[in-house]
Amino acid sequence: MTSDSSSLPSEPQTRARVRRGPWPFIRDILVILIIAILVSFLVKTFLVRSFYIPSGSMENTLLKDDRILVDELTPRFGGYDRGDVVVFRDPGGWLPVSYEPAQPPLAAALDWVTSLVGLTASDSEEHLIKRIIGVPGDHVVCCNALGQVTVNDVPLNETPYLKLGEGQQAPQEVEFDVTVPEDSIWVLGDNRDSSQDSRYHQDQPGRGFVPMENIVGRAFIKTWPLDRIGGIDGHHDVFSSVPAREPQ
Repeated sequence: MTSDSSSLPSEPQTRARVRRGPWPFIRDILVILIIAILVSFLVKTFLVRSFYIPSGSMENTLLKDDRILVDELTPRFGGYDRGDVVVFRDPGGWLPVSYEPAQPPLAAALDWVTSLVGLTASDSEEHLIKRIIGVPGDHVVCCNALGQVTVNDVPLNETPYLKLGEGQQAPQEVEFDVTVPEDSIWVLGDNRDSSQDSRYHQDQPGRGFVPMENIVGRAFIKTWPLDRIGGIDGHHDVFSSVPAREPQ
């Protein structure tokens, strides 16, 4: 019985197969990794971005070390509303100056890559997160006889989101009487007695207002820890009776 030699690989073919080695597999992995990083970079730059909460200023809406996603795209078309919870860059002087030691090049590169794919949010401590109380043109005042903030002469019932101490009916009063200029917002923290927000920066050049260009986006979902996954409520009904005013 004779064998069919045509079914056996020729010697040159065998050598070619051996010569391939691990390189094609490594190349494919590198290509996939590069594409993933580029896609993550585009998503982070134009669509959504991950942050963690570094303080308790937004309790109980957001707790310290919560992780959130921020919508960067939608507000570019629809703008921002009273009640929106927004992440923004420091307008200047809101955050203490911090000095971080220089990282070794390899560690810095690794931190940059992991931030692109959402595994870290290394710039969270360079940003702030608060709730919008006043939009351009609004006259915002603290406080009426009940300790309520008023917007365009309408008192706000903020109990759905304010953190108050036991027996406390309203936050401690920090007086302000402002009209929000064009392309700016007035922001306050939900944990009002523990929030360094617009009220405490009225003596600075920005007078406590946050320029629209400093806003990164609207926080819309909590992603960590698992037992806190869920949407972030804008409580827009609190502001539903507030009339609009044109900025002056």
